[in-house]
Amino acid sequence: MRLFSLVEETALPGGALLQEFTDRGEYTDCFVARIENTVTFPTYVETFYTTRLFRLERLILKWLISRPSSDEQARRLSRNETDSFAAWKEYRRSDDQLVMMDFRQQTCSWFMLGSDENGTRLYFGSAVMLDEDESSARKMKWTYRALLGFHRLYSRALLQAAARRLRH
Repeated sequence: MRLFSLVEETALPGGALLQEFTDRGEYTDCFVARIENTVTFPTYVETFYTTRLFRLERLILKWLISRPSSDEQARRLSRNETDSFAAWKEYRRSDDQLVMMDFRQQTCSWFMLGSDENGTRLYFGSAVMLDEDESSARKMKWTYRALLGFHRLYSRALLQAAARRLRH
C-alpha cells in the first residue's frame, strides 16, 4: 500500500489560478486527491486548515513568527469572510479556487475543487518565487531548494489528511 494512497502528483488543470506562476517561470507543483462524495469549496478549505497535521503547522507559526490562527479564522477564510489566515493573505480567489500568498511574498498555497460524476477532485499546490543571482539566472533560494523534498512529502500528507476527513 502506498503511503499517500489518495494523493497523486499531476499537471495543473486548465484554468488553474496557479498557472500564472508557472507562466512567470516560478516553481509550482500540483497534487490531487479524488473522493467519491461531493463537497463544497468552503468545506474543503476549512477542512484542510483544520486537520490535525495543519493545526501542528499553525502552532509552529504561532510560536516561531507570532502568526496565531484558529479554526474559526479558517472557517471565515473558507466562506470568503476574511482575506487572511495565519501567515498568508489572499492573492486571488474564484468560486472554486483560492491562492494564498505568504506574508514575505515568497510562496503561495493553492486550492482548487473539481467535480464529475465520480465525485470530487481536491487539488492542492504551491508556488515558490525564484530569485535572480549574480548572473541574472533565476534560481530557487537555497533554503527552499534544501527543503523541497520535505515540502513535496508534506504537501501530500496535508492533502491526504484533508481527503480522509472529507471522505466520511
